[in-house]
Amino acid sequence: MTASRRTVLITGASSGIGLELARLFAANGDDLVLAARRQDRLTALAEELSARHGIAASAVTADLARPDGVKELAIEVGRRGHVIDVLVNNAGFGLLGPFVRLPYDRQLEMLAVNVHAPTALAGLYLPGMLARGRGGVLNVASLAAFQAGPEMAVYYASKAYLLSFSEALYEETRRSGVTVTALCPGPSPTEFGQVAGASNVKLFKTGVVSAADVAKAGFDGFQARKAIVIPGALPKLSAFATRFLSRGLLRRIAHELQGQKGGPA
Repeated sequence: MTASRRTVLITGASSGIGLELARLFAANGDDLVLAARRQDRLTALAEELSARHGIAASAVTADLARPDGVKELAIEVGRRGHVIDVLVNNAGFGLLGPFVRLPYDRQLEMLAVNVHAPTALAGLYLPGMLARGRGGVLNVASLAAFQAGPEMAVYYASKAYLLSFSEALYEETRRSGVTVTALCPGPSPTEFGQVAGASNVKLFKTGVVSAADVAKAGFDGFQARKAIVIPGALPKLSAFATRFLSRGLLRRIAHELQGQKGGPA
């Protein structure tokens, strides 16, 4: 990856890991296209980072859960004349509960955001990166990608897809000057837990790594052209353990940790 200035598109940039990644890319001297649903937060962040780092930062409202969400985002990015060198697929959400009890439409929206949007955006912007021989894709997957997740079945499955997709693209592009990295964080104190209804779940109280530390690990790993980045000692150990424990045992452990028997925090 060259040291020259890049334009970085970050989805889900209004809070959490996406916001912290925006700060890191801006501090690196990269121009930004920040996308999320909350225009007020995006605009404030774009103005803050532009003033602090002397970069160009553009805020684009996007709802990737909508059927035309990706198309609308891409059209607006193109209308503003941006050429995307780095794509950060950070937008995503989860839901806690048995598959058959969770709202079906909401789970399909989860697949739209977690699976369809990263795939479609990579399909739109990766060809240009390859033609220019620079840039790359940073996909924010999850530690959940390494196993099945009872009580969050669709979320875990979506992140398993994103990890597999990222690894395949990494191998396809690794001699091209373009890199693809999967960032696989464990629990982090962001809005994700609130949206998922999982704030009081045992899993979200164990081995927690801050959003800033997750973003720093992901940014550094992407710059170093790593295929997979797992921030934090305990999440690394958990991912390593999946190689040796039976899938049945892992399912039961996940089911226990994602129960809410611990009660309120």
